[in-house]
Amino acid sequence: MRGPFPEPLTPMMLPPLFAALPSIVPAARELVLLPSAWIVIVVAYLVGAVPFGLLIARRVCGIDLREFGSGNIGTSNAVRAMGRPWGFAVFCLDFLKGLLPVLACYGPWLVGEHPETRPLLQVLAGTAAVLGHCFPIYLGFRGGKGVATGCGAIIAIDWRVFFCGGVVWLVTRLTTRYAGLASILMGITFPIAVWIIDQWNGEARPELRVGSFLLTILILVRHRSNMKRMLQGTEPHIGEKVEDSPAARHHG
Repeated sequence: MRGPFPEPLTPMMLPPLFAALPSIVPAARELVLLPSAWIVIVVAYLVGAVPFGLLIARRVCGIDLREFGSGNIGTSNAVRAMGRPWGFAVFCLDFLKGLLPVLACYGPWLVGEHPETRPLLQVLAGTAAVLGHCFPIYLGFRGGKGVATGCGAIIAIDWRVFFCGGVVWLVTRLTTRYAGLASILMGITFPIAVWIIDQWNGEARPELRVGSFLLTILILVRHRSNMKRMLQGTEPHIGEKVEDSPAARHHG
């Protein structure tokens, strides 16, 4: 008999990516035929591609974030360049880039007589926003790391998954003082949290399982320079000044 707790986690269960893909196909076929779905996904990408960090830094400090500190246009480098208040503003705007497109998918006019396609459309809209942030058309497809935008998309789909990742992020950040490591472990937590919540509730959300797994992969890829520096012992802790030199800059 199944007890009140999820079954033990095994490497074969996480992530059930390929097993989940066939169950997404029917909804995907329906979405392909919906012009409103295409509009939402394209708009989500274009909104996600808006480089708020770069724009605010130019307006406030007259600097190009791509030529400052780590060279990243996201929150961490914005804090270094402009301080915590403006850095927090950048985080909120990047967060909204993921949140709002997913929330827009709740509109009944988008899916019409096909409500079963809404979960997949939400994941696709969130994914498009994250890809827009990481590969913005306005900046030659060289953008940020997608963490804040991904968090916005996740919380709009299931706040419990975001909460689990947020706890891991906070604990890691406080104990290690590595912002990059906190983001990496939070990203890894997302698909694990989806799996545990689904097991607990006896439900299956293949769209979210696949989407959260792909977000994890993207976060890992975009943080590869951080991982390299941590292995070398050169990754700066939170609050430490980053050398403003070409060697220190990256756009990943």
